[in-house]
Amino acid sequence: MDFNIIDEKKDIIDSHRPFSQNMTRQLRDKLIIEWTYNSNAIEGNTLTLSETKVVLENGITIKGKPLKDHLEIINHKEAIEYIEDLVSKNVKLSEYDIKSVHYLILKEIDSTNAGKYRHENVFISGAKHVPPIYMNVPYEMQKMIEKYQSWKDLHPVVRACFLHGEFVKIHPFIDGNGRTARLLLNFELIQSGYPPVVIKTENRADYYDALDKAHTTNDYTDFIRMIVDLVNESEDSYLYLIG
Repeated sequence: MDFNIIDEKKDIIDSHRPFSQNMTRQLRDKLIIEWTYNSNAIEGNTLTLSETKVVLENGITIKGKPLKDHLEIINHKEAIEYIEDLVSKNVKLSEYDIKSVHYLILKEIDSTNAGKYRHENVFISGAKHVPPIYMNVPYEMQKMIEKYQSWKDLHPVVRACFLHGEFVKIHPFIDGNGRTARLLLNFELIQSGYPPVVIKTENRADYYDALDKAHTTNDYTDFIRMIVDLVNESEDSYLYLIG
């Protein structure tokens, strides 16, 4: 896997830091809307991109749309702000942090399960991989955090892909695993100085296929390639504003 292009773009972007307040605001506003819309849409949220923007910026309820869909939008923004805070404090990721992210995703939607590992077995719809039985989830999550610490010498994009993929492989929560995984992916990218990425809902099938391949064969090539392409795309947005 060739990371030279995204690393060269990162160097150019870093050379222009700190960004102006206006550039920072534009990038962040665009990111929060697109990330929140796509991550929720992948999971079945019915709000459109423009409706998501209205809810986030004006707090307006969209007529005819479920309350749950509105809460998912608001909660996701709070979860983004939480991982931004973790990055700003240079936090070493822990199970507590992962549970806290998940809690924010499901609060007021499913308070019983928000921030708590599942207590039943699950299937991943459309996937060949079967997650571990619920009794093994705490052990598997502890093991994942230990492995995560051992990935420190890998390229940051690979590390981010492994964190996302191994988390989803365990599927530790009854719901909200995908949104939490994409938050963890971007946590790792941002902490390593790369721009966050948005996995678009129209690419959902390729995204799921790449993950299932990683889970069943331990071959992350397709998933890493997908994320490299998205990092490239995100970096181009930064470079456009830099001029």
